[in-house]
Amino acid sequence: MKVLLATRNRKKIEEMRRMLAPFGWEPEGLDAHPDAPEVVEDGDTFAANALKKAREIARHAGCLALSDDSGLEVDGLDGAPGVYSARYAGEEADDQANLNKLIDEAKDFDERQRRARFRCVLALCDAEGRSRLFDGTVEGRITDEPAGENGFGYDPAFIPDGYDRTFAQMSGAEKDGMSHRGRALRALVEAVKLAGVSHRWPSVICCLERVRGV
Repeated sequence: MKVLLATRNRKKIEEMRRMLAPFGWEPEGLDAHPDAPEVVEDGDTFAANALKKAREIARHAGCLALSDDSGLEVDGLDGAPGVYSARYAGEEADDQANLNKLIDEAKDFDERQRRARFRCVLALCDAEGRSRLFDGTVEGRITDEPAGENGFGYDPAFIPDGYDRTFAQMSGAEKDGMSHRGRALRALVEAVKLAGVSHRWPSVICCLERVRGV
């Protein structure tokens, strides 16, 4: 099944391709659509941002689009960075700057304050605006110091419950099996299967009509 990923984040595209490939999905990123608009993520929830991106990209490209908005919620920061995870250290901040700010702000936190979770909301939308949301969450804690070279974003600072390693210390396959994005993607694939959708475009439309829309 072909689907356009509403992102230019190469690491995110690579991760989503890796997780969707076993299910027969054929996702492509916006690098194949250089004329696609830059969608401003101005929503106050992950769902609002994901839905806005998917709808605008699906309308522009005239095809099925899949978008995600995700981030880290830290108890000691009252749920921050949350929807501002990608720009926590400023609008032009990169992953390293965001990570550095998080580590600095949490340096005096106790174990309770270090409780955290990664949350992801996916929006699947067609060119007519019909859509469906899927979500995934993984609980854990943030570390005193970053560790690991894999992954991206806050992965070097997050240890999922039941493990003693950060996401950045795990292989891609190991992280995929428990990550917030992996759980949301599996929920999406399962819903499409349950709706009896085939790989043909009209069947995808029918699938979106059968399931609960937004």
